[in-house]
Amino acid sequence: MLQDTQNNNHFNQTNFIKLDTTISMKKYLRVFLFIAVLPLLHNCSKGEDPISKDIEIQNFVWKGMNSYYFWQSNIPNLSDTRFTSQSQLNEFLKGYNSPEEIFEALRFQPGIVDRFSWIVDDYIELENSFQGINTTTGMDFGLKRYKDNSTNVYGYVRYILPNSSAASKDIKRGMIFNTINGTQLTDSNYRNLLFSNSTNLNVGFANYNNENPISNDVFTTLSKEEIAENPIAISKIIREGNKKIGYLLYNQFSSSYDEQLNTVFNSFKTENIDDLIIDLRYNGGGSVNTATYLGSMITGQFTGELYSKEVWNSKIQKAYSADNFYNYFTDEIKRTDENGNVVIQESIHSLNLSKVYFIVSGNTASASELVINSLRSYIEVKIVGRTTVGKQVGSVTLYDSDNLTRNGENLNTTHSYAIQPIVLEISNKDNQNEPDGFTPDVTLPGISIAENEGDLGVLGERSDPLLDKTITYITTGSKGVLKINKLKSSDFYNSRLANPASNNMYSNHR
Repeated sequence: MLQDTQNNNHFNQTNFIKLDTTISMKKYLRVFLFIAVLPLLHNCSKGEDPISKDIEIQNFVWKGMNSYYFWQSNIPNLSDTRFTSQSQLNEFLKGYNSPEEIFEALRFQPGIVDRFSWIVDDYIELENSFQGINTTTGMDFGLKRYKDNSTNVYGYVRYILPNSSAASKDIKRGMIFNTINGTQLTDSNYRNLLFSNSTNLNVGFANYNNENPISNDVFTTLSKEEIAENPIAISKIIREGNKKIGYLLYNQFSSSYDEQLNTVFNSFKTENIDDLIIDLRYNGGGSVNTATYLGSMITGQFTGELYSKEVWNSKIQKAYSADNFYNYFTDEIKRTDENGNVVIQESIHSLNLSKVYFIVSGNTASASELVINSLRSYIEVKIVGRTTVGKQVGSVTLYDSDNLTRNGENLNTTHSYAIQPIVLEISNKDNQNEPDGFTPDVTLPGISIAENEGDLGVLGERSDPLLDKTITYITTGSKGVLKINKLKSSDFYNSRLANPASNNMYSNHR
């Protein structure tokens, strides 16, 4: 077993978290990361203060951040030497009125350096969201400000989830709405109107009117319900002349659908496609494992070679050899349960491509960017769309138990808080990542073009301007003359950002 290399004063107890992050050619490696728990948490004398009920969640937050937070060494209050006893820590914790308050206080330059750590009060909802299960009307949308009135807001429908309330109504991609329950959407009320706990929404639709929508007196009531979204929204083969182009609209890196994703690539392989378009314009990320699988499906000629490299905080980095933080191209999907029993094992259907095209946007983040970043070290990668989010960091879910896992001993069942702190930074084999995002024709070859909510077309069809441009790019090599508003502003919010797992890249752990 790997030995702890830190000072024993701070590493006299080790617990383990299993992370499905490292994949090798013939076997699936489970990485066991040490959690460094201060002795003060276990060696309190009889005179020490116990952890009172009113601060037990705050205590869990501090413990999790001290153990795993990527910027732990940058936060004085997270230092291993900051507190010499549980009593001292208790007094510190009592200075914060809620778990949310102390979590924010322990983040490193929130919104500037740490843009993506968060805390939830319902980890069941978070776990569901990781697998594409969310409470929704089924109407996926983006939000923009009026052109002539920046406080007013309107939404545009991007697509409709199957088997949802919206799917049962006559709602189409590209429709514009500006009122909810009879109230005009504004930059101060849209969250409450659209994302409250209200079960039903009365949606008022409008005419586009050059970014200044006017109500058209069409209203539809939609109900929210829990829906499991298949992230494989569209998969098809497009025939252009003598070319067969595989097209996949993929909206989340959800490990629950790894086998279905592999089935799609089997169909591409069977049809012997010439080119491949992966549409990630609405994909905010997800599982590192699934991102590695997708890269392996696109290629196949690099099995066993380095896909990506992770950097964790110094305590964890020092406990293990560098290879434990490497992810490799693989030729199989393999998943095991808590006892190490194989649950799923199947060969990956690889395409052995030397070139791939991605459609991206300002909604493309984390695991989506990981795939683009990792593949550019090996094959020709071209992108069409707008600059991506720039999220080269990932997280794990930490729970209030002895070892911070869901299945750990003494899981505190009196609350359902969990934290999702940034714990790693990830790069490709050449130590590259793009914290400012990938920009078409700047960072990578491609075409800079924005989605125009006034002319969205049909997803998966040539009437979709982004897909049309990509197909032309493939078949002719020409970027053409951009008649679509290249400088059009991005969405300031969208429905996916309201999901607990939005814009997240995470290491799976049990």
